[in-house]
Amino acid sequence: MKRPTAMQRIALFALLGSVVLSGCRSTPEPDPRYRPSESLLEVLAVLRRHVPDDTYHFQPARDFTGRNVYRSSLLRLENLQKIHAEELRSGYMDDVFAFARGRALERLRAFDLAASSYRIAAGIEGPLQRDARESQAICEALAEAAALEPEQAPIQEESDPAPLAAERESVVALFDQRVALLEALLGGAEGTHYAFVILEEIERADMGRARFLSDTRRLYVDGDVRALAALQQLVNSHRESKNANRHLLTLADLYAELAVEYVESHPPEGLRFDPPRFEELVEAAARLYEAISNQDGAPEKLEAARRLEAFLAFTLKVDRDRFSP
Repeated sequence: MKRPTAMQRIALFALLGSVVLSGCRSTPEPDPRYRPSESLLEVLAVLRRHVPDDTYHFQPARDFTGRNVYRSSLLRLENLQKIHAEELRSGYMDDVFAFARGRALERLRAFDLAASSYRIAAGIEGPLQRDARESQAICEALAEAAALEPEQAPIQEESDPAPLAAERESVVALFDQRVALLEALLGGAEGTHYAFVILEEIERADMGRARFLSDTRRLYVDGDVRALAALQQLVNSHRESKNANRHLLTLADLYAELAVEYVESHPPEGLRFDPPRFEELVEAAARLYEAISNQDGAPEKLEAARRLEAFLAFTLKVDRDRFSP
């Protein structure tokens, strides 16, 4: 017989205690769409439905209020504990609440808090103990990896000399170390919902590296090349991500920004202006903007179309300044 999942077991366990957590109301019933959750089972049913969701390829689900389903489930769990504090004082549902909180928190990237919740569930004898220990170990590893990220790029003051290349490489190495830890963790998470969580974290690390190199590119001779390479790697590595169009849009913006900076540094009317170099940047940006704007149903479609219009208007002005008699 197939072993029931952790969420199925806590749902069955919660069913036994749901009567205790429900009561009569003397006030008029609110709109059913917005009334508070009446039992723990109601909240667990939503979590059980959405814990296996593939949030790397698709946007996280939202409840009837439009709020992230994991965030809303966490709030409802906390509210139930406050409302029924007296009934729950004996602690007979502590492991269920702790395990469910862990499931919600790990999808909100609060891995350290999720590990703490799982630790509580793992310390209570019951059907959730083994799964809680496994989830605790994974969340602790995810929290360790998430901590390997600088809070801000080490940009020097204008009066200071340009940072040494070693400073940049140390930050890049930090992101590389984070990705390596996550990729090692991914191997043991295949077939579980943690695979999607880890893929999201790898994508965030790649985004952080690309953002850092883009933010600091003007400080280095090869800054533009490194920034473009990092963004291209991000696009190629995460083509299947729900954020794929956003990555393409960021890359297009960088090409457009480089084109504008080239014109500012090499006025079109001057002899140092190199048309092939400028056209190379223009073609790269326009091609990416156009590819996104042609995707029906993509949230970034309209945004890319408007940016393409503005960018083409800029290129037309450059041509006019250079070739008008």
